Amino acid sequence: MSNTEEQAGPSVAGSLAHRVPDLGALELLLAVARVGSLGGAARELGITQPAASSRIRSMERQLGVALVDRSPRGSRLTDAGALVTDWARRIVEAAEAFDAGAQALRDRRDSRLRVAASMTIAEYLLPGWLLALRAQRPDTAVSLLAGNSTVVAERLLSGEADLGFVEGLSVPAGLDSVVIAHDRLIVVTAPVHPWGRRGRPVAAEELASTPLILREKGSGTRQVLDAALGGLARPLIELSSTTAVKAAAVSGAGPAVLSELAVGEELAMRRLVRVPVAGVALARDLRAVWPTGHRPTGPARDLLSLTRD
Repeated sequence: MSNTEEQAGPSVAGSLAHRVPDLGALELLLAVARVGSLGGAARELGITQPAASSRIRSMERQLGVALVDRSPRGSRLTDAGALVTDWARRIVEAAEAFDAGAQALRDRRDSRLRVAASMTIAEYLLPGWLLALRAQRPDTAVSLLAGNSTVVAERLLSGEADLGFVEGLSVPAGLDSVVIAHDRLIVVTAPVHPWGRRGRPVAAEELASTPLILREKGSGTRQVLDAALGGLARPLIELSSTTAVKAAAVSGAGPAVLSELAVGEELAMRRLVRVPVAGVALARDLRAVWPTGHRPTGPARDLLSLTRD
C-alpha cells in the first residue's frame, strides 16, 4: 500500500453506520470539549476512563484523523477534533429532536386504547381486565366496541381498533392470535320448558333439528354450534346480543345455547336450567387477535398480558 493510500483514511464504501461514529462516541467527544478532560468526560457520562480512551481511539481510527491531544494537564481537541465536534453537536441535537418526536408518538399511542370484542368477552371478561388496566395506566382512555367476531375482524383490519377478542372456531384472515381462555357452550331453557323437566339428555340430532333462540350469523357462538352439529334448524328467534338471547330464554320462549360465562347467575337463581346434551362437545377457545405482523404494543400489550395472568 502506498503512503498516499495510508493517509487517505477509511474507505467511503459501505453504509453510514460503518463510516459515522455512534451517538455514544459523539456525546463523549462533546463532553471532552466541554470539560477539557477525558477523565472528567468519562465521569460525566458514567463510564471508566479506560473505556473512554478506547472509544476515542476507536473513533479516530474510524475517521482516520486524530481528535484529541492527551497530556498530563488534560485533553485538548486537535483542529480536526474541533471541526468534528461542531458536526457532532448538530448530529446529537438532531438525535435529541428525533427522540423527543418518538416519545411524542409513544405518548399519543399510550393516551388511548381501542378495543373490539365479541359479545360474551365484552360483557363478562373485559370489564375485569379493563379495571386492572386502569390501575396500571390511569391516563389511558379506553373505548370498547362490542360486536360479533366478524365485526371485530373488520374493525382491526380497517385500523379502527388496536386489539380484538373473538370466540369463533378459527382466526379471521389477516389476523394473528393467541388463545387467552377456554369456554364451553351449554343449552339452557326456562324451568317450565319441556326440556327443563325431562330426565334425560337431548341428543345432538334433536338439538340440531330444533328451532333455537340464536345469535345472529357471524357470531362466534353460532359458528361453534353450527360446526359442532353439522347444521342448524331455522332459528326460533335471531338476536344480536347475549343479553337478549338470555332474556328470551328466561321468558320461556324456547331453548338457547349460551356461554357458561353468561348464565351463572341465572342458573344459580333457577331462572334458567341447564339441559344436558349427548353426542357433541361444545367447547371453544377465546382468542385475542390483532393485524398480522403488528403485535400489540403499549396499552394493547399491557391489556393482552392481563388476560393471561
